[in-house]
Amino acid sequence: MDDVTARACALWTELAGVQVEFGSPAGVVVAPGSLLCPPGWAGIVRIGDAAVVTAPDVRGAQAMREAAGKLSCAELVDPARLSEALSGRAPVLDVLGPAALFYLERDGFVPGSPGRVEKGDSAPAALLAAVGTADADESGLGEITSPAFLLREGEDVVAAAGYLVWPRAVAHLCVLVAPHRRRRGLAGIVASAAVSHALGAGLLPQWRARPYASRRVAAGLGFRELGTQLSVRM
Repeated sequence: MDDVTARACALWTELAGVQVEFGSPAGVVVAPGSLLCPPGWAGIVRIGDAAVVTAPDVRGAQAMREAAGKLSCAELVDPARLSEALSGRAPVLDVLGPAALFYLERDGFVPGSPGRVEKGDSAPAALLAAVGTADADESGLGEITSPAFLLREGEDVVAAAGYLVWPRAVAHLCVLVAPHRRRRGLAGIVASAAVSHALGAGLLPQWRARPYASRRVAAGLGFRELGTQLSVRM
């Protein structure tokens, strides 16, 4: 296990809130306070060929343990395969994800175009309002603890990025682009500035993505896909 993979595993086991280890079959624990998923849900994180699962109660843990015994770790974060495995014991009512988990080593960083990026104290309220609640919440930009890295067109901020410092010195990247300016490379410009700042602070950048476009931006900056996160409500 390389250093970045080990740090990623250490992060997610800490977020589980109780003692658990990545394994194959997955390590499954009862953890009602788990940060791998929303309250009351089960959370699954796969890193490489191993996984951990947190469940809100004993019944959920038993169901997830049975599923983990039938499925590979890759299948465990596949909503269709997991739903099939759980159907007779604890039917799945809702899912969040799967989201790919990317991490970046300093030597692997491929900086984007510097553009005309400005540094601000916080996420721009006008951009958050313009994209709507769902996109704003998905981006996490409103929760960043770093400076905001902004790209303007005229007086309007059309792209922004920053990061939230997570446990284990991880910088969780947050990127948002105005709807009418997407697919033009702006995400990579602001994200590159945020990544550079995180690396300069000695942090491990993390990128969590569901849409293909977001995954492509991460890969373009040198991020390496190491795993998957999935949350299920049973």
